Amino acid sequence: MKKLLLSFCCLGFFAFNGFSQAPSCTPDSQYADSIYGAWPDTVTNFPPATVNAYYETVLNFKAPATVTADLDPTGQFVGSPIQEYKVTTVDGLPTGYQYACNSNACTYAGGVQGCATLYGTCATTGTYPIVINLDVTVLVTLFPGLPPTPVTQPASFSGYKINVGSAGLLESGDLRLVASPNPANGSFSVNGINMLKSASEITLVNAEGKLLAKRNASGLTTENFDLNGMKAGIYFVNIVHSNGVETIKVVKE
Repeated sequence: MKKLLLSFCCLGFFAFNGFSQAPSCTPDSQYADSIYGAWPDTVTNFPPATVNAYYETVLNFKAPATVTADLDPTGQFVGSPIQEYKVTTVDGLPTGYQYACNSNACTYAGGVQGCATLYGTCATTGTYPIVINLDVTVLVTLFPGLPPTPVTQPASFSGYKINVGSAGLLESGDLRLVASPNPANGSFSVNGINMLKSASEITLVNAEGKLLAKRNASGLTTENFDLNGMKAGIYFVNIVHSNGVETIKVVKE
């Protein structure tokens, strides 16, 4: 049962700094036909954040309507309806960050897709492991002929993290690390990645903080990104390295 419950915990969040009230999210329709899951997963993980700067990212989640065999290999609860699942706490958030679900009570019926928002400003650099805690209620038939009994058990999920770096925003005039061309009409290159100490990850996000691309930066000198098909506006390239996170602003015309 524990393995089953842990499978329901892949919940996600987004951050937006400077709001007087919690920002809201809308479940992404591209996942509506999925039986269950969380998007992005813990392999993609949350985009890196920058100290004293706005942070925003979105993760959608969905539990199945009934317990499936791949979630419960023992078969003990397969076919039992999932009445509801509820996010109870999110532990390990950077100081200054909060979370808000698109449901006021952070409660969802089985088979219903939801989302949550991480938001706030953090003044301390570091890597913050995130643990998501929730309750899952399954309707279990304990005795034949009697109505199903709601059985609620706590569960937790670890694997997400937020890396808060110390670097500031770099403009294209920085000779060490530069995006070119900038402004860009379509594709652009990020050059000078090897000048950063132990660069490990490079991501592309839009102005709302949505993760568009994530790649391994180890050993890279140059990396190319394609903005074709994306709307005009501001985009950010984040490079995680041993001393923090470098962020380059890129404008698409």
